[in-house]
Amino acid sequence: MQDIKELLDKEVCSRNSNCELSYDKPDPLLVASRYKDEYIILLCALFAYGNARLIVKFLDSLDFSLLDKSEEQIDKALDGYYYRFQNSEDVKTIFKTFKKLRQEDSMENIFYEGYKKENSILEGLDTLITKIHQIANYKSQGFTFLVSSPFKRDKQGNIKQIGNAPYKRWNMFLRWMVRKDELDMGLWKKINKKDLILPLDTHTFKVSQKLGLLDRKTYDLKSALLITEKLKEFDLSDPVKYDFALYRIGQEKML
Repeated sequence: MQDIKELLDKEVCSRNSNCELSYDKPDPLLVASRYKDEYIILLCALFAYGNARLIVKFLDSLDFSLLDKSEEQIDKALDGYYYRFQNSEDVKTIFKTFKKLRQEDSMENIFYEGYKKENSILEGLDTLITKIHQIANYKSQGFTFLVSSPFKRDKQGNIKQIGNAPYKRWNMFLRWMVRKDELDMGLWKKINKKDLILPLDTHTFKVSQKLGLLDRKTYDLKSALLITEKLKEFDLSDPVKYDFALYRIGQEKML
């Protein structure tokens, strides 16, 4: 494992630079990092699925100042806007929901309500996702895919590790908001980076298997938690610092 740690540490060091974010190497963080607003940054994370170039193109086309405008203006400006699984109504609804939520409280405070009980990232996420659905009061397949559903729980009320997706986009958002370096923005101060969970996508899943960080075959929340625990052996206080390096190793087919 020492040689794996050395490889990852080297990659973390060389990747920790603004040069990693460019239109040649598209990443949703390229757009998100232009803003200091947690609601705009979350929009960038939630729409971050599919081809990286197309994600950046779509995010570049959005007028985030609509979060300060009336619902009528939002409807008018986003008429005809869609992205993959989200139709125009879904896109309008997420903007209107975030506009309302933003007037009510900071997103960090809402997340912290769930997180603070046991320093649980999952409980924080569940609290925030549930709140978004309550405010939206709207159901569609596209919207549910965009925001995610609250976590499935067992009979004791505990969040299931098996049977839940890895919630990749949400954990990526938390990486951006909690960690602070040349890439991640560190705008949230109440959450400890040691509690973060690896934003597991297909790239990092396959790379983690090839590197021997994971021998599990199922792409789910349990796998994300297992890899995070493994990465804590390399850096207990900041396991998710390896995420961007793992992602690029997969994306650039380095293995």
